[in-house]
Amino acid sequence: MRCPFCGNVDTQVKDSRPAEDHVAIRRRRFCSACGGRFTTYERVQLRDLVVVKSNGRREDFDRDKLERSIRIAAQKRPIEPERLDQMISGIVRRLESMGETDIPSKTIGEIVMESLARIDTVAYVRFASVYKNFQAADDFDKFVSELRPDPKADE
Repeated sequence: MRCPFCGNVDTQVKDSRPAEDHVAIRRRRFCSACGGRFTTYERVQLRDLVVVKSNGRREDFDRDKLERSIRIAAQKRPIEPERLDQMISGIVRRLESMGETDIPSKTIGEIVMESLARIDTVAYVRFASVYKNFQAADDFDKFVSELRPDPKADE
């Protein structure tokens, strides 16, 4: 593993332990050249996934990009970081187990929204606002009104 500080390829593993509910291995590494310490994560990758965008463009699936968008939606919400890690790992496993290597971005967005809806409504609405490309406050109002139960149904 190349040192991110000096570029030396001779680094040593000092500590390994399971991470993300045993779906990854966290390794603390030490660079013998510069003395730098850094952490790496090792995960099983069942297959290389390709995201097919709505305009037909294709790009490699990037777990980090998925994680960033989910963490932005969940920012300042009372959600345990471990819970988000588990959710992200679950989404990736679900995508990998679909049997297809080409996955439409719409499918990924729907799976993320479904997962977020189960753990935090505000994070769900935040993610949906970007995913569904809300342009005005009316878009939020319409979306949130669909989340609320119909008061006439109680009568």
